This record gives sequence, structure tokens and C-alpha cells, in this order.
Amino acid sequence: MTYQTLKLSVENKIAHVELSRPEKLNTMVMEFWQDMIDVFAKIEQTAEARVVVISSQGRHFTAGLDLSAFAGLAAEINSGVDGGRIREQMKNNVLELQESFNVIEKCRLPVLVAVQGGCIGGGVDLISATDMRYCTEDAFFCIQEINIGMTADVGTLQRLPHLIPSGLVRELAYTGRRLLAAEALGSGLVNEVFTDQDAMLKKVMEIAADIASKSPLAVHGTKEMLVYTRDHSVDDALRYMAIWQAGMFYSNDLFEAAAANTEKRAPVFDDVLPPKQLIRRKP
Repeated sequence: MTYQTLKLSVENKIAHVELSRPEKLNTMVMEFWQDMIDVFAKIEQTAEARVVVISSQGRHFTAGLDLSAFAGLAAEINSGVDGGRIREQMKNNVLELQESFNVIEKCRLPVLVAVQGGCIGGGVDLISATDMRYCTEDAFFCIQEINIGMTADVGTLQRLPHLIPSGLVRELAYTGRRLLAAEALGSGLVNEVFTDQDAMLKKVMEIAADIASKSPLAVHGTKEMLVYTRDHSVDDALRYMAIWQAGMFYSNDLFEAAAANTEKRAPVFDDVLPPKQLIRRKP
């Protein structure tokens, strides 16, 4: 499949998604939102992929939403159509946009993101849905929506409070100021800061390769539990863990890991089966 705003490559069991409009600061035009849905659908169907890395080309990770791409929405609001119906449609529009980043969190594979330069507006929504975040020394993060008279609406305000202190989230969301790399590291938003993009991508790919060497079934279960636990009580999460383990514990991966440990060799795990997609359109 061809993507208009992204590039996808799969090598050494790592799916690498690149934002590929550096001349436009990787702004999020209409095509971007569909590309995100399609690229993660493709990754889910790629059995050899075990981990995802998101990066971008150019000086900045992304300048966020391309407002010109949504100019038609203002015209619709003033079109004379019943206001209630326009607003109900707007609700559905927002839900559609949210799904473009929900697919990151829903993806069975861990998703790592490497940020250089500006990560603005929708970029913060995007990285908030990933599992692990890394950045360069020149990186900065900005909840830009407040600066243009709107409320961030595709995931930042829902996910960021689970990643960094609530008071800091509120300060960033209310003021629209830039969070620089050093503060992002100190607050726990990013795992590590690098001098430049090349050094960052080298290290992130090493981490991704380490994850890809583990049992894919165990990695999928770990992500499932971490996301579930975030939104449920400890008791509920423990009960779900017990049910999950009852179904997944007795896999060949467990015995292969034990044998490899005894034989002092690297384990070799089979790829997991991709979803059959009996009903949904295949990418």
C-alpha cells in the first residue's frame, strides 16, 4: 500500500513508520489521518513485525495539525444546516480523528517514538499514545491548541496525565508553553535525550531490536496488561491477568525460553498469527 504522508519499512522484525513530509514540517493534513489507520492495519497484518518505531524526516518531528486542511469545517458550520445536526456530525469527526492515534495504543506491538525538533499540537497527541518516548536535545513539546483558541481533542488531555504530573499537564495545557527536552526527561515524558537524531535512532533501534528478541506472545500480553491496568482497579487488573494467563501461559515460547537458557543460546520464537480480519477491509 502507498501512503501519502508516511513511509513504512519492516526490517529485522522492526516496523519503522516515518512521517515523510519534511518540507511541510510533517504537518497533519487530511491524508495523514487515514494513513495512520492504514499503516497500523498493515503492521497488524505483518506477522514478522514485533515492535514499531515512529520517527520523522527533517528538522521537526511535526508542526501538528494543518489548519488549512480543515477550513471546510468552518464553512459547514455556517452552511445553514440545522445546528444540532452539524454538531452531531462534528462529534463523529472528532471520534474519527481520535481513532488515528487510538490505533497506536491498540496495536499489539510496543510502539517507540523518536522526536527531534518541534513536537507540536497533534504531535503531543501522537506521542502520548506510544509506549516509550525518546528525543534530541533540541526537541520541544507544545500543547498548541490553547494558543489557537481550542481544546486539545485527540488524546493529549486524556493520556498525558498518566505520563507526567497532573500539575505540569495543566500548566502546559493552559499556557501552551514549550516543554524543552531537559524538562521532558526530568518529568518522565521521555526515557532519554540524545545529542542528535542519528544517535537517537541508533539507540532506539537497538532497544526495539531487544524487544523484538523476546517472546512476541509475552510482549503482547505485557502491553495488554499495562494498558488495561491504567484504566482499571488493581483488583480488576489482577483478575484479568489471571484470565489472560490461563489462556496464554502454556505456549511453546515458555519452553523455548527455558531450553535456550539451559543451552546458553539465544531463544528462537515463532511469529504470532496476524488477525484474520474476517469482516474488516484488508489494507
